[in-house]
Amino acid sequence: MIGLNVVYAAAAVTFAIFAILSARERRWANTLFYALIALSFAAGDRLGDVANGVLVLALVGIAASGRMRRGEAAAPAEDRHGARVFIPALVIPAVALAGTLIFKRMPDVVDPKQATLVALTLGVVIALLLCAAMLRARPVEPFAAGRGLIDDIGWVAVMPQMLASLGAVFALAGVGQVVGSLIGQVIPAGSILGAVLAYALGMALFTIVMGNAFAAFPVMASAVGVPLLIKGAGADAAMVAAIGMLAGFCGTLMTPMAANFNLLPAVLLDLKDKYAVIRAQVPTALPLLAFNIALLYAMIA
Repeated sequence: MIGLNVVYAAAAVTFAIFAILSARERRWANTLFYALIALSFAAGDRLGDVANGVLVLALVGIAASGRMRRGEAAAPAEDRHGARVFIPALVIPAVALAGTLIFKRMPDVVDPKQATLVALTLGVVIALLLCAAMLRARPVEPFAAGRGLIDDIGWVAVMPQMLASLGAVFALAGVGQVVGSLIGQVIPAGSILGAVLAYALGMALFTIVMGNAFAAFPVMASAVGVPLLIKGAGADAAMVAAIGMLAGFCGTLMTPMAANFNLLPAVLLDLKDKYAVIRAQVPTALPLLAFNIALLYAMIA
């Protein structure tokens, strides 16, 4: 059955090519970083927990060493194609949407749970083939351009996956139950408002600490969302999950831990204040968080 195996294989090939291109330029830290990511995608399920843990620590060590550096910026290509350059870019979402709808009707061929990711991967492959045919690009050109972009992003590119994994580790370690017991000692029994405040503010605060609402969700869902709101107050599970994630996203707007959203733009734009993006987002994040709290309470009470 086609599923994440195809997505991981495509990612492994991409990062392996990035590693080869970096090795040709003798940028060994970048080479090792991309090679380890390629290895994790290609054989992570066969390495075992300890080996995967060592691999992650190696990635952290390389990133923290400060030896990763950008390649030389390529000269801008002459625009000879006009609006045609947008066709491959538009093909990707079109194939992703159509493929998702089609693949979910083919459960024996494509894993329905991974239909969107498989369709997105297919859309990227088709877009690359279109670029080669329409723009007469050499096969290595899209990978060289992609490697340049990932060089600019640097180690921040893998931060969302690592933070999401951290949320799963916290959930398995029982952090949610510990947080839930502590909150239960503070919130009056049967208080819907108290449970809503604990859940929404907890999602925002854990996201600020962990940098990713997806990492905060397993903790707060097991601590408050499921026992107090869904089972205790009879709230709709989909509504609690959706509004909780929105509250978490408010935390994303206010934390440097969400480096890929808040610090990377400052680097790419050469802003003098690396926290300028966060400062601009806080006045929007706080009213949005208050609105989500009020909305969640209104839909349950």
